[in-house]
Amino acid sequence: MAKVKALVISGNGINCERETAFACRAAGADAADIVPVWDLVAGEARLSDYNLLCLAGGFQDGDDLGASRAGANRYRHARIGPGTDRAADGGSDKRLWDGLKEFVDASKLVIGICNGFQLMVKLGILPLLEPGDHRQTVTLTFNDSGRFEDRWVDLACDPKSPCVFTRGIESFEVPIRHGEGKLLARDSALMDELSRRHLIPVRYRDPQTGRPTQEYPQNPNGSPGGAAGLCDPTGRLFGLMPHPECNTHRTHHPRWTRLPDLPEEGLGLKIFRNAVEFLR
Repeated sequence: MAKVKALVISGNGINCERETAFACRAAGADAADIVPVWDLVAGEARLSDYNLLCLAGGFQDGDDLGASRAGANRYRHARIGPGTDRAADGGSDKRLWDGLKEFVDASKLVIGICNGFQLMVKLGILPLLEPGDHRQTVTLTFNDSGRFEDRWVDLACDPKSPCVFTRGIESFEVPIRHGEGKLLARDSALMDELSRRHLIPVRYRDPQTGRPTQEYPQNPNGSPGGAAGLCDPTGRLFGLMPHPECNTHRTHHPRWTRLPDLPEEGLGLKIFRNAVEFLR
């Protein structure tokens, strides 16, 4: 049986790495290592040693230049050093971006949460409609409310989506914490294609009707069609603005004392269980 080794990247303003690593372990991962991005740049840690990459949430680089734009430039241009366990050859021509592309091409899993989702779209890892085409085609911009939103939302999952992470989940509640979460595509035709190909696996929904919504505050940012996340056509790459790692136990729910029928395991943990089971 294959071992599941998760890499949770930290540093430069990321602040959800501990919750994300805990969710991976609670879901059954054999390891969940928190590694600063600069250890990857220095060559002290290697993406190739893992099969689940978690790009955790936070405020990477203070969201300078826009959410995750500075972080994306680091991934694209930083060159990997030799590391202490290799010959001191002065480094190599390999960039962090090269290692990330190899990870994606190796049929491994990537989840980007909040700031991590923003990073994935800025790098062109999502929606990745054509393998190897990493041009940016979508973005996440300022909420329609014009302010930072911190609230719990209700999400509906698309049962026809190829997304590995949302399999078997109909709906779940999780918190959001972002100021730039409105998903926009380069044109309406692309947004239609994403919907037609079921590459929007999660949408904000109205809990009263059970349907996706653009109404505030159920949709906290104004994303068209209630889009809360994206996956690639293989379903292995997944990004979402809400935080599933923050609903792994019933006591995480803000109304847990009033909802005695809540399951002991928070529904956000299922996202990580699906990943672990797929890799096994």
